[in-house]
Order: sequence, then C-alpha cells, then structure tokens
Amino acid sequence: MGKPTGFKEFPRRVVGYREVNERLEDYAEVYAQAKAEHLETQGSRCMDCGVPFCQSGTGCPVDNLIPEWNDLVFKNRWRDALDCLHKTNNFPEFTGRACPAPCEGSCVLGINELPVTIKNIEHAIIDRGFQEGWIKADMPPTRNGKKVAIVGSGPAGLAAAEQLNKTGYAVTVFERADRIGGLLMYGIPNMKLDKNGVVNRRINLLREAGIRFEINAEVGNNIDPQQLLADSDALLLATGATVPRDLSIPGRQLNGIHFAMDFLTAHTKSLLDSNLADGQYISAEGKRVIVIGGGDTGTDCIATSVRHGCCEMINLELLEQPPQERAEKNPWPEWPLIMRTDYGHDEATARFGADPRQFAVLSKEYIDDGRGNVCGLRVVDIAWVLRDGRMEMTEIGGTERVLAADLVLLAMGFLGPEAIIAEALGVELDNRSNYRAEHGPFATSIPGVYAAGDCRRGQSLIVWAINEGRGAARAIDVFLSGSTTLPAPGIALGG
Repeated sequence: MGKPTGFKEFPRRVVGYREVNERLEDYAEVYAQAKAEHLETQGSRCMDCGVPFCQSGTGCPVDNLIPEWNDLVFKNRWRDALDCLHKTNNFPEFTGRACPAPCEGSCVLGINELPVTIKNIEHAIIDRGFQEGWIKADMPPTRNGKKVAIVGSGPAGLAAAEQLNKTGYAVTVFERADRIGGLLMYGIPNMKLDKNGVVNRRINLLREAGIRFEINAEVGNNIDPQQLLADSDALLLATGATVPRDLSIPGRQLNGIHFAMDFLTAHTKSLLDSNLADGQYISAEGKRVIVIGGGDTGTDCIATSVRHGCCEMINLELLEQPPQERAEKNPWPEWPLIMRTDYGHDEATARFGADPRQFAVLSKEYIDDGRGNVCGLRVVDIAWVLRDGRMEMTEIGGTERVLAADLVLLAMGFLGPEAIIAEALGVELDNRSNYRAEHGPFATSIPGVYAAGDCRRGQSLIVWAINEGRGAARAIDVFLSGSTTLPAPGIALGG
C-alpha cells in the first residue's frame, strides 16, 4: 500500500489548525488547508502491513478501507478514493472532523513510529469530493411500500435513514429540535463542524434522496410513541444519551452553574439564528470561567468561552495528568492514553499565557456570593492509589482552596437516554438506563422497535453511532423483508 518505503522516507506531518490568533476572531472551522501533494506524500507512509489493525479490531468501528484509500490518494486517484471511503462510511465529513481517530491509535506504523495521518486524509478526500461535485443524492430505484420511523437525527439516525432509504423504504426522521442533526448540529460547535457548509449540505442531500424530516417533533411529548409505532412498519430509537452527569455538591442551586450541552446548544442556536445578536445564549464575556471535565465537550466549552471574551479560564479534571507517551500497561494497538492538547487548550494558552488544565482536582462546594450567584468553587487536590485491586482517590492535606468563578460549566459526560419514550413503549432498559438491545440484532424488547447509537451503547463516538445506525438498518431490513443486501456492522471491539 502506498509507496513501499514511504514510511521510511517521509515523517508524519499533520495538517493542523489555522493560526490561533486568527481563528479566535471568528466561529469558522479551525482547520488549515493542505495541498494535494502534501496529502499524497502522507498517504505514501501507509505500510503493506499484512494485517491492517487501523480498519478492524481496536481500530475503525465502521471498518473503513483505510489502506486502500491511502494508496489511491498517493496515486492521485481521488475519485476512486472517495468511492472507497463511501463504501463503509456514510458521513466522512463528520468523522474526518470530529472523530478522535482510533484508527491512528491502531496503525501498525505506530508501534515504533508516528502513525499515518489517516484522519487528515479522510477529511481531504470527502472535501475534495464535494468540491469536485462528485457527491450526489442517492435516490433508490424503487420503493417497497414499507415505512420506517426514526426518532433522533444524530449520526446514528441519519446513517440508518440513508441505508434504509436507498434500499427502498419510506423513511421519516423525527427531531425534537428546530434543526436537523442532533449532536452534529447543537452538540459540537461550529468551529469544529460547520453547520451550513457541512451538516446542512449532507442533510439536504438526504432530503433530496427522499428522506422526510420532521422538526420540533418531540416523540413522547407532542407525538405519541405508540401511535408512531402503529403508523410504521418499524421504529428505530436513535435518541442519543442526553441525560447529563451532574455534580451535586453543596451550592448546586446557585445561578451561573450550567450543563455544558445547555451552554453549547444555546450558543450555536443564537449563532445560527442571529450571529449572536439576539443575546439568547449563556455568555462568558468578562467572566471567570471554570469548566469541569477534560473531554472533547470540555474543550469545546473552553474554545467557546474564550471567543466570548471570558477574563479567566480554568479546566478541572478529576483524573491524573496522562503521560506524554504510552505507558507499559497501555500497549499498542490499544487507544493511547496520553497527554493531548486540542484546539481549545491552545486557544486558552494563547489568550491567558498558560494551559488552563489542572489535573487530579476534586470539586467540593460551589461558593455563594451572598446574592444567589456562584462566585467560586472550593476544590482539593487528590492522589489516586491502588487499594484491593481498585484505584481510589485520597485528598491531599493542605491543598484545599477556592477558585474564583462567575460561570461553571459541567462537562462530565452523559448517563443515558431520557426515560419518556421507554416508559411510553414499555422498552426494557439495561443496568445503565440505556435501551436494552444487542449489537447486531439491535432489537429492543418490543417487536418492531430497534435502538442504535448512544441510547443503546452509552455515550460514545460519532463513528460508533454510524456503525450502529448502519447495523440497525440492516437488522430492520431483515425484519421487514426477510433478507438484506446491506452490509453488516463493523466488528471493532466494544460492540
């Protein structure tokens, strides 16, 4: 694959972000552009490794044919690379921007060198396809007269909708928000995933292909789930895991404490509605901000707050700072648990002169300013120690302190789907409050009702949502037609 000696001749060169001070002035996508020649050279680093761990096992959950399209890019066969990419991935423009790239963590070259820039190449292939006009609506040749309803328009729901639509089903997607896209629209900021130029572009293609979308359609509220099931031949629940993890320490009732997704959603809606002119968002301007949670959502809160014009930024993480390189207990091809610095961290550093992150910090109390508003957070440093085979945290004496804060954003993940639909339909839940359904069949306890994505597996990645949407579409096709030509979902670990 690629140039046989490419990985020896050429170092890894990542297509990074636009210059930090430039991108802080806008809400446009942060990504820099790369010349085709650069990407072709990087594609040549792909090895003829025999077993491509990048596309299976601990690698890509949708089994992207990564060595094949790396080779095609190296050979300047971009159209063929696009066709290869679309064989396994409905929405490479989403994963190429917002996936953490488990494929790169499993790249065989990564055993003793830096891995191939797989994510950059994927991003470039799909953008080239749109620029050249190669990507068209995928209209089914005929309709089979059967109807499928999908609740939720995130990546799982959209992937299932596209797979079922091109097989001939009449598909309607129900979304409770005022715009289609689920977390793609309101859960990820415009800086990482442009709404009009990227998300709506794909949704318009799906609509052109015949998929119906209903907005402001909250199943369980203004739409009866039982009636929706009765009116459909099959029903897919792709509602996401939308119940946020709270931090219920003393002072939680104070003003100025918000869940991260409320903060990000309001910001993006106001940005799209009025370019923030309506003021209908939670502003961080002039405020001392603390973001609790060190994942991607926390980074997005940092980047958004800095653009608002916050005057201070602190990001707290309960876990210890990870190492710069893989630890012995974290061998290849496992996902490398290493220190990563993302776009928001760089932006906060540029604005305030220091990385905003503090590791191994436990939050103990929100501080009241005397008027019902948060004005600080009492915290203490902790040490993680191994006891009886389990890691436990111990407070470090003399480290308790109060961090000033006017705005606290909770970005600690999600617990599962909201219960209203499961209760209305009688769908069984697992011990984590997700819809109980096995990966592969994707069938819930109610005949004709299926579940896919975060609402079934728990909070996860966009690429896993696409895997599950594709798999659920196949299962529904078998249920309704007795057979299927749709591909089986990927077999990457964790299904």
